[in-house]
Amino acid sequence: MNTARANRARIGVLGCGRVSARYREVFRDELTDIADVIAVTDIDPGKSGSFSADVGGSPTVADLNALIEAKPDLICILTESGNHFEHAKKVLEAGINVIVEKPVALRLEHAEELADIARTRSLICAEIKQNRYNPAMRFLRSAVDEGRFGKIITVGVRVHWSRDQSYYDDPWHGRWLMDGGVLAQQAIHHIDAMRWLGGPIEAVCAQGRAVVNRLEAEDTATAIVRFENGAMGTVEATTAARPRDFEASLHIVGEKALAKVGGQAINLVETWEPVEPQPGDEDVIATYSQAVPTSYGLGHGPYIREVIDCWRAGRTDVPVSVEEGSKALAFLHALYRSMEVGGWVELKDMPKSERLGL
Repeated sequence: MNTARANRARIGVLGCGRVSARYREVFRDELTDIADVIAVTDIDPGKSGSFSADVGGSPTVADLNALIEAKPDLICILTESGNHFEHAKKVLEAGINVIVEKPVALRLEHAEELADIARTRSLICAEIKQNRYNPAMRFLRSAVDEGRFGKIITVGVRVHWSRDQSYYDDPWHGRWLMDGGVLAQQAIHHIDAMRWLGGPIEAVCAQGRAVVNRLEAEDTATAIVRFENGAMGTVEATTAARPRDFEASLHIVGEKALAKVGGQAINLVETWEPVEPQPGDEDVIATYSQAVPTSYGLGHGPYIREVIDCWRAGRTDVPVSVEEGSKALAFLHALYRSMEVGGWVELKDMPKSERLGL
């Protein structure tokens, strides 16, 4: 047997909707040295057929049961947010590792259940948080870890994206049961980055509403955030920007440095101003900025490669496990619960939305 070939990851793909365009690129262009897509399925055979043709003609199968029967090493779950828990649970219970698009589940208790199953069966349950792999975000993380900011004073995120009404007229986007609004579907990456860089959240006070688009949840939200370390933060997110995705940015103000990362997908270093410059600081903007073609960015490939490397080494300690991803999910639930009660909520009380995923 060819050992190198035997150690290649056999990938199954469940769901070939909007985000699958990025996975086509990843498996066709970026991971050909370590991964093969061996089966694909979607409720629309035309979509699965198109995906298959793009990644080398891997077999298309009828449904999730058939995908499991193909015995891949990992299954990428790209279905509607409200189906992630059910699909991931079924795959894990079949003894197969999973990589789940964000969010890993809509309910915190469901995320905990997935974590328990994966832990008990020694399986990988990884959640996609591709923006953590942007060079700009990696730089900010290293600056935080090295104490370059000193005491952090404020952290803020802005997401000004455009989704027209047709986006919300499908059977699931913008519905509480299957999706949530701009915070759950678009800004989840950015509030994850906010917590990842700024530290644990103590309390939030949020408001949200459908300002332009017609949907059950919100197309626009704002929030004040209080961090456990004493820093303050702000969230501003909308899908009602017109006529295009305009900005996805994060800024940090510290006692020793200022930084802002912007672009479509928190991919460009726009500001880096330390009080006490060090060699190389003058090159930060050029070195760590990355042009991206869409708001998905280019982090999926490096992230999935690291997950596959964990699998190849017989490890389950993936970079964004269910437990790690659930920190952003808890933050999201606190924001929605704050909207529901009309005031501040504290994360130590483990608040849960009475609408999201129900």
